[in-house]
Amino acid sequence: MSSIWRPHINIWIQGARPRTLPAAVAPVIVATVLAGKEWKPLQALLALCVSLALQVAVNYSNDYSDGIRGTDDDRIGPVRLTASGLASAKSVKRAAQLSFLFACIAGLALASLSSWWVILIGIASVLAAWGYTGGHTPYGYRGFGELSVFTFFGVVATVGTYYVQTLEVTLAAFAASIPLGCLSCALLAINNIRDIPGDEAVGKKTLAVKLGDEKARKFFVLLLITSYIFPVFTGHPLALLTLATAPAAYAIAREVLAGAKGADLIPLLGRTGQLQLHFGLTFALALSF
Repeated sequence: MSSIWRPHINIWIQGARPRTLPAAVAPVIVATVLAGKEWKPLQALLALCVSLALQVAVNYSNDYSDGIRGTDDDRIGPVRLTASGLASAKSVKRAAQLSFLFACIAGLALASLSSWWVILIGIASVLAAWGYTGGHTPYGYRGFGELSVFTFFGVVATVGTYYVQTLEVTLAAFAASIPLGCLSCALLAINNIRDIPGDEAVGKKTLAVKLGDEKARKFFVLLLITSYIFPVFTGHPLALLTLATAPAAYAIAREVLAGAKGADLIPLLGRTGQLQLHFGLTFALALSF
């Protein structure tokens, strides 16, 4: 029985796009360490559950929405369940809904332990996650994807995780959210650079399409550079330890600026996700002293 189900489960794992999950994990780790002696294990765990569930929900909802619109038909990159026919549109939509439901349940538990206004942030996060490619006027098709990712997987995820443990918002928490938001944006930016030809063909005007190939690549590099500037504003002298991950960032930036296209960008997408996780872990280590 296990041999029968294993391929099916593997398809759903691929559809969840695990390479994007560092965007959900890094902010929670950094914010929890920043909370210091005020950190609360249960709240931190619930925040991680919310963040991961929302990221998976975004990925499934994107798969569903792009799939039914036909914008994923000729796309290069991770498996698309709907467009490839590996799963029905209905089942992919249900997977997204279940992920959203799990995020909401964890979010309600988190709100009960901290502040009920956290529910408002949760509602906004769910609407933003669905509205990226879902609905009649998806903002991801109009070039606002990076702004949303920066806001919700950078500022909201970091400051929110810090708040539910300390019940306060500080400048240090906000400063810590900036580089994490930039790296989340970089993950989306390199994905959209890869998809420029296909997105142009179907009228999907991502920020990369609007900027054009050359400027989109420079924007990606700018995001990487910015992520190494803001840690110092947390007020922690060891925050510059994040520079230990700079060689990896430089190597990625060099290949992107060299003009890597299509399938050649897929490994760089994975490396950008790894960079975000390694940056987050290094940042957290620095903040722990």
